Amino acid sequence: MNQPAEEQLRQFRSTFTSISKEMSKLIAGQDDIIEGVLVAFFAGGHVLLEGVPGLGKTMLVRTLASAVNLSFSRLQFTPDLMPADIVGTNIITEDEQGRKTFQFRRGPVFANLVLADEINRATPKTQSALLEAMQEHHVTVGGTTHDLPQPFLVLATQNPLEMEGTYPLPEAQLDRFLFKLKVRYPSAEELHTILDRTTSADTPRVEKVLGDSAELMALRDLIRQVPIAREVQDFAVRLVMATHPDQPGATPMAKRFVRYGASPRGAQALTLAGKIHAVLDGRFHVAKADIAKAAGAALRHRVILNFEGEAEGMTSDAIIEEALKANT
Repeated sequence: MNQPAEEQLRQFRSTFTSISKEMSKLIAGQDDIIEGVLVAFFAGGHVLLEGVPGLGKTMLVRTLASAVNLSFSRLQFTPDLMPADIVGTNIITEDEQGRKTFQFRRGPVFANLVLADEINRATPKTQSALLEAMQEHHVTVGGTTHDLPQPFLVLATQNPLEMEGTYPLPEAQLDRFLFKLKVRYPSAEELHTILDRTTSADTPRVEKVLGDSAELMALRDLIRQVPIAREVQDFAVRLVMATHPDQPGATPMAKRFVRYGASPRGAQALTLAGKIHAVLDGRFHVAKADIAKAAGAALRHRVILNFEGEAEGMTSDAIIEEALKANT
C-alpha cells in the first residue's frame, strides 16, 4: 500500500483543525470531547457521550452536523418510543386504479448523522433497533433490506445510570460504539464563556468546512493508509488482552473485578484512533503514545465489571489505567 503523500496528510490536519475551530465557536470548555468526536468521525465509528443533562451534548452533535455539511436527524429516546419510530415502517398506499400496495416510509435513521438523544431512556427493545443499522449500515423491515446513506454515524447521548428512568445499554450495543466519551462539568471560567455566548444578542455562526460526503470518505481512506509497526500493534493487542481476567497478561485488578474484557473491536478502535492521532501530531507512523491516548475512550465501555467490581465502586477507567502501566 502506498504511503499517503505529505500534502494529503497536511490537508487532513487542516480539515480536522478547521472543523474543531468551528465547533468551538458554540461549544466552550470541551476541547477534549470535540477532539474525541472528530477522531471517531474520521475513523468511521459511532460515539457514545455520557454526562448529566445540560452540558451541551446535544448542541455538540448539532454543531458537528452544521460544520461537515451532511444530512442530520435527531431521535429523542423516551420509554414509549417504538422500533418503527426509528427505522421506519411499511404503509398501505392506494393508486388511482384502487390497487393497494405496501410502501416503505423511512424513519429518521436514514441520515448521515443521527443524534440518538438520551438513548438509555428507551426500553431495550427499542435500543436494539439501532444494532443492525450501526453494524451493517442497513435496516430490514418486512423482510426487505434498505441501505442507509453513506457516511453513516450515530452519536448517542446518555445520562448516568444512577439517574431515574434509565435503562443500561446491552453489552452488544455498547460494543458497536467506537468511543465512549465522558462529558465533564465546566469550570467556573468556562461557565462564564458559556453564558457570554448563550445569553447575548450575538450568536456565533458555524461555517461549513467539508464540501460533500465524498470528501469525507476520501479522508477516511487516507487514514487507513497510515502504516503501523507490528510492535505498536502488539501494544494495542496487549492492552486489550490485559482486560481479560482469564488471559495470562491480565492485570491483578482485571482478574479480580472484571467479568468480560474488551472485544476485538476495542483493538480496531485503538488502531484507527492511533493513526489519526499520529497524523494530527505530524507523523506518518503510529507510536505507542498514540494508542495510549485513545485507550480510555476506546475501551472503557467494553470492560464489563463483575459483581465485586461494582460493589467495590471500581471503574473501567481504573482497569484500563493499570493495563497501560503494566504494558508501557
